[in-house]
Amino acid sequence: MDQRLILASASPRRTELLTQAGYSFEVIPSQVEEIITKTRPSDVVMELAAQKAQDVARNHEDAIVIGADTIVAYEDQILGKPASALDAVNMLKMLQGKVHQVYTGVSILCPAKNIRHTFAEKTEVEFYPMTEEEIQAYVHTGDCMDKAGAYGIQTAFCVYVRQIRGDYNNVVGLPVARLYQELKKITGQR
Repeated sequence: MDQRLILASASPRRTELLTQAGYSFEVIPSQVEEIITKTRPSDVVMELAAQKAQDVARNHEDAIVIGADTIVAYEDQILGKPASALDAVNMLKMLQGKVHQVYTGVSILCPAKNIRHTFAEKTEVEFYPMTEEEIQAYVHTGDCMDKAGAYGIQTAFCVYVRQIRGDYNNVVGLPVARLYQELKKITGQR
């Protein structure tokens, strides 16, 4: 891509995914205070991704700015990052043995070219049943504390993932295959 590309996220997982996809980009995390006015999980992530992209695009109007946000939802209840170890335990108890959804909203902005495109990707994830001891042991690692839904699919937690329907990378934090297709449509470049 000839145009300057900016990722408006401090997420190391998103940086890693964009790098693996072969993009050259800068990381300029958004500093916006996130405000949620929507209720449906797919609408929430698109709203938050757009807020992040808009925040960074204000100062970089010539660049293509990518904002993203990921949430976990179970029965339309949004599960963010756990506030405490007990919160993480409760989230994992709720999700174990069941299917839940992971939504990532992506917003692509370039004010100079009047580009404004936002979409959401959904992946269904099913966990195996987990014992209280397994949940406690995973939470004790601390890996769960900075992740929506209190788990990282790309970490040791992977042994509890029974099935995925959809894009694995979406669960990690960025649906890079869909992003590639959308950027190709928008910019006409590969």
